[in-house]
Amino acid sequence: MSQAASAVRDAIRSTYGENKPITGEYDVSLAAVCRNGTFVGKEQDGVKVFRGVPFAKPPVGRLRWKRPEKADDDNGVYEAYYNGKTPIQTEWPTEQASYYPQSEDCLYLNIWTGSECLDSKKPVMVFFHGGSYGWGGTADPLYDGFNFVKANPDIILVTAAYRTGLMGFVDLSYLKGGEDYPDAPNLGLLDHIEALRWVRDNIGAFGGDADNVTIFGESAGGGSVSLLPIIPEAKGLFRRVIAESGSVALTFSKEECKDFTLRLMRESGADSMEKLIALSEADIIRVNEKLNLYNNFPQRDGNLIPLNPYEAYRRGITSDIDVMFGTNANESNYWVGEIGGIVPFRFSLPVKYENDLRLLDKDDKARVKKFMSLRKGHELWKIVEFYNEVMFRLPAIRQAELHTVNGGKAYMYYWTEPSALRFRGACHAVELAYVFGNTHETIFTGQPANKALSAMVMKMWSNFARCGDPSVEGFEWLPYDVNERRTAVLCKEPKMQGDVLSKQRRLLMPLIRHMINASYMSLDYNVPFTRKMIGIAAGITAVVAGIAIKKLIKK
Repeated sequence: MSQAASAVRDAIRSTYGENKPITGEYDVSLAAVCRNGTFVGKEQDGVKVFRGVPFAKPPVGRLRWKRPEKADDDNGVYEAYYNGKTPIQTEWPTEQASYYPQSEDCLYLNIWTGSECLDSKKPVMVFFHGGSYGWGGTADPLYDGFNFVKANPDIILVTAAYRTGLMGFVDLSYLKGGEDYPDAPNLGLLDHIEALRWVRDNIGAFGGDADNVTIFGESAGGGSVSLLPIIPEAKGLFRRVIAESGSVALTFSKEECKDFTLRLMRESGADSMEKLIALSEADIIRVNEKLNLYNNFPQRDGNLIPLNPYEAYRRGITSDIDVMFGTNANESNYWVGEIGGIVPFRFSLPVKYENDLRLLDKDDKARVKKFMSLRKGHELWKIVEFYNEVMFRLPAIRQAELHTVNGGKAYMYYWTEPSALRFRGACHAVELAYVFGNTHETIFTGQPANKALSAMVMKMWSNFARCGDPSVEGFEWLPYDVNERRTAVLCKEPKMQGDVLSKQRRLLMPLIRHMINASYMSLDYNVPFTRKMIGIAAGITAVVAGIAIKKLIKK
């Protein structure tokens, strides 16, 4: 671990503490009386914050790999000073919450509310973090809600944790006794729903309006909030959705989920649920260290999630909510940093690309070939833009299309303000520092984010939560429809633009039916690109060897 990463880890860990019962006097002005306890927070510069508030029973013991259960009613008084523990995951530099203490007991949320704004019906925004469904947590300073609520004191901001990776998205049906754990492939989503039920039942104690809840999320969180509108159990728990760089495309089939289960069985030595349940939390953490790179996405099980999520949007079941969908111009450039730099990125992405091409029929391959011919520049960046489209932008557009044709109101954005990090551009997650007003968090921006742009974006997001319209003074954000396709291009000087990248949209949209996603667990490396690289390497080796032999002969 680098010195900088070590410093970040130490800083995150230094914030750890455990909330305790309060038996003596406490400041009632900082207390919220909820069904499962009275929680006493802290106040800073006009903002009250309540951290580590439980929204469900701890998912341990008999509840391991079971759907969340409602927290017990409780008349006790408790501190709400510290974040709840992070869900089990491996430590990862760009997932700062991974450095915070971890536990199976992780179903907690944080709440920020303006103490000087005494409205009793404040709009509520509930954020679900990203992290490829295998990482992330509410302790990440990037998601701290202080600056957002300081700028918008009439908004209540909630960040909610959920089970990730091995504990939240695993298909146990292949193990003996696994039939008793039917919800295991999508527990993280069920955690979302339980968190929203808690908000519905308790947010009034903080001054919030339970009938005006906006859910939002980025990456995996954007996928989650795209899925929740088509899940009957979540009906009525929210009024609006903001999906940043995530969609229903970030899901797996049952077959795609199988590989992770087989790896779990090999690494744990467990072929039955009895053996798996017998593992201690420490055992789970050790097993997870070997598995975390192979996390599942939510499973299209035909039960909680339809086999074809787009069809659910097509049927119009989302039309009673307002939605905002958006993606970033250079989403896939994010993985330059995640896999160790431009060189490994240059040699790994083409392998995935050629694997994904095998999924396509002759007509679709012709579409891809034409798309590549339209793009200028190096082949690598053509592939990058292909994934920007089929994994991110086009699925978001399809959701918006189907939503609007059924009478729903939708807004679309396209983020172009770039990161200062080399080779990143307007990459995946770059907008988060702007959205939360945490302009000092440079992990994705590379340098402090522009404060004026951040202030505008925070106002757009909060206006959408207030009334379903993200327009701000000086910028009218027009709704999206299938005719004009009006999109807000977000940067220092935002503008409305009709049908962004229209040629690419028309050419590649048919490919979204293949649900191409970030899965790389079963890549075949026997593809043309790999063989070409092996040939080049062999050629270079032969040349070097030949030169060496000539030098020896001359001697």
